[in-house]
Amino acid sequence: MASVWSDNSAIRHALGQVRSAAARLGGYGLFWLKALRQPTIDLTLRTHTGLVTRIVEAPGLSLSEAELDELVSQLRVVAAKTLPKEGLTYGIFSGERERLSRAVVTLISEEATGRPIAFNALSVMKVELDGEPVEVTHLGLVMVDPDERGQGLSWVLYGLTALVLFVRDGLRPKWISNVTQVPSVVGMVSQTFSDVFPAPHPDSRQSFAHLQLARGIMSRHRAVFGVGEDAGFDEARFVITNAYTGGSEALKKTFEAAPKHRDEQYNAWCARELDYARGDDVLQLGRIDLAGARRYVQRDVPAGSLPALLAASAVLALQRLILPVVYWLDDTRPFGSLRPWRGNGR
Repeated sequence: MASVWSDNSAIRHALGQVRSAAARLGGYGLFWLKALRQPTIDLTLRTHTGLVTRIVEAPGLSLSEAELDELVSQLRVVAAKTLPKEGLTYGIFSGERERLSRAVVTLISEEATGRPIAFNALSVMKVELDGEPVEVTHLGLVMVDPDERGQGLSWVLYGLTALVLFVRDGLRPKWISNVTQVPSVVGMVSQTFSDVFPAPHPDSRQSFAHLQLARGIMSRHRAVFGVGEDAGFDEARFVITNAYTGGSEALKKTFEAAPKHRDEQYNAWCARELDYARGDDVLQLGRIDLAGARRYVQRDVPAGSLPALLAASAVLALQRLILPVVYWLDDTRPFGSLRPWRGNGR
């Protein structure tokens, strides 16, 4: 009798696991379906036990005044745990709707209480490349409540939103930018994205595209990352000198206080290239493409997650089978040598 009861318990436990996995798969499937269909993203996803992640694109355009005030208030709750009161005045913390219309906010909160514990605020910048306008997604500011660190949040804060935007845009390579003096972030960007410059890798080279984008960003978008007009820019090294003069002063760190990367090459490179006493930053430019998305899914997303493994398989399938067909059938946007059909017979 005890054996039968034990067998029934094992079966019930196994069925419970199957139902739980099916529910998680359904949630992830709905997440990606909505990401692909919404004109501006506003998605909520359970990424950790007891935590939910919300991704809001262009909140300055899509949210009401009350909703926007609530979102900014939640971001300030996290910032207040990390920095002195009123420590930041630029970008999303200004609360200005126009600034927030170009932002993409990723907010992690406790599911039970709604208490915000971490966020990432990306910004989309319009820059010219070879005479044509392109969008550069700036990775922006990341903050985590000091009491909540060590929960494995970095894969959400540093890559999930960029991946969502990449998938939503038809898997077309997207330019990203990053401004930082933190060695751990320099290493994360160098390892995750493709064609990154500058980086302490032998194959990191400055192309003319990198230089054009950097010039456009520094001439028009300094306010996005809190760099004043009096800051200098070394075009050979992509180092912003005296960077903390445009509202971001509270983020300035000594080299000793800046979080280090587990790979010493990034720490040594930052110590050599940046003057921390003066307040230097590095401007990194790279792209998220299928190679970068695959690296992110396979290395950064928790390996034990079934949705992560399915996502990796989907990326590989898209790369080998589906992607060429998608590009061929979409005649509204360019990709490589393919040009959109303009409806005029040409």
